[in-house]
Amino acid sequence: MLAPHRLTTWAAEITEAAEGAAGDAGAAVVMEVVMAVPPVALTEWTLDSTPMAAHPFYSPEHLEYRAVLDQFVAKEVTPFAHQWDEAEEFPRELYAKMGELGMLGAGFSEDDGGIGTDAFLRVIIHQALAMGGSGGVSAGLISSYISMPVVAHFGNAQQKKILPDVLAGKKIAALAVTEPSGGSDVAGLKTTARRDGDSYVVNGSKTFITSGMRADWLTVAVRTGGAGRSGISVLLVPGDAVGLTRTPLKKMGWWSSDTATLYFDDCVVPAANLIGNENDGWAAIMGNFNYERLDLIAQSLAFAQLCINESIAYARTRETFGKPLISNQVIRHKIVDMSRKVNSCQAWMESLAWQLNNGASPAGEIAQCKVEATTAFELCAREAVQIFGGAGYLRGAVVERLYREVRVQAIGGGSEEILKDLAAKQLGL
Repeated sequence: MLAPHRLTTWAAEITEAAEGAAGDAGAAVVMEVVMAVPPVALTEWTLDSTPMAAHPFYSPEHLEYRAVLDQFVAKEVTPFAHQWDEAEEFPRELYAKMGELGMLGAGFSEDDGGIGTDAFLRVIIHQALAMGGSGGVSAGLISSYISMPVVAHFGNAQQKKILPDVLAGKKIAALAVTEPSGGSDVAGLKTTARRDGDSYVVNGSKTFITSGMRADWLTVAVRTGGAGRSGISVLLVPGDAVGLTRTPLKKMGWWSSDTATLYFDDCVVPAANLIGNENDGWAAIMGNFNYERLDLIAQSLAFAQLCINESIAYARTRETFGKPLISNQVIRHKIVDMSRKVNSCQAWMESLAWQLNNGASPAGEIAQCKVEATTAFELCAREAVQIFGGAGYLRGAVVERLYREVRVQAIGGGSEEILKDLAAKQLGL
């Protein structure tokens, strides 16, 4: 949710000051006005209920919920983001704290323990959490958003019994689709599940699995039939299944998120844990991609916005050559370029969320928007570190941490290349 811009008034003041002065003295007057502009004028997101009440998408209830989440993140996440990054984990109790606020339940029905299927609730939750400044925390805490929709939409009554505990943060769930041999090529997965009486015997491996080390439940894509998409099924695998082992992975970013490779060696899973029908898993897996990508768009734009906020704050206080860094036009223009990229993509994302709420499935546009959001984040992270200079290269700086998170946002949920090709097909090219 972007604050309505108030730049018109300040622009008029700057113009008036410039017209009334000349030379160095005039420049000084202009900069005095510029420095008086609150940071929010450029890019800060606010919850000012007066202008936002007229927003076509966000209701007063949305804004009240965002305000609660902002307070939660400011207290429970932001102060510890660096500490958790260095420790390469965050407290498990954070799941339950989020569950109490319904932060794990957007996209799920109240009967399953969720808070409803409004796409704007997803946007609010993911953007509020991302403003805590840690991609690892965001990724780890919301792994249920990509793992549990398959259970909610295709599982039977018995399988759905796990949902309330997961959405309350009492249990952790992970999605296991990607394999060492391929990620985007889901139809080519090689992990097999062979029926043996009342069980399936699973063999193979999965990798890059978010929450893979901690997960109590794993939604696993397996091959039960022939080659291609028609031979894929989905199993609900308990974390303590015999024959399942896990190893942690070291990563460029997302340090505080546990990411794992999973090994299935004659892993025995009850046949009752088959989600849907055998060999019908393709639709179940692919059905959540629109929402997963919406979540990644929301995260990326919030991370980009945080880069802008950090840049403005630093440029106002950092002095070079006897004056604030922000007094240099090149710095102000960098910030404006960052801001316009984020604002335009935010508006696009919100229109797509509205379409999803109204029954549309704009897969091609969502794919395009995800590419645009991650490239906007990439620009903002680069420029933020550039504005910070050497200070932005030091561990502990928010912009340094976010700079390391850029690539995974551009790869996860579908790489730029895959998504562009998907968008081209949707355009009939």
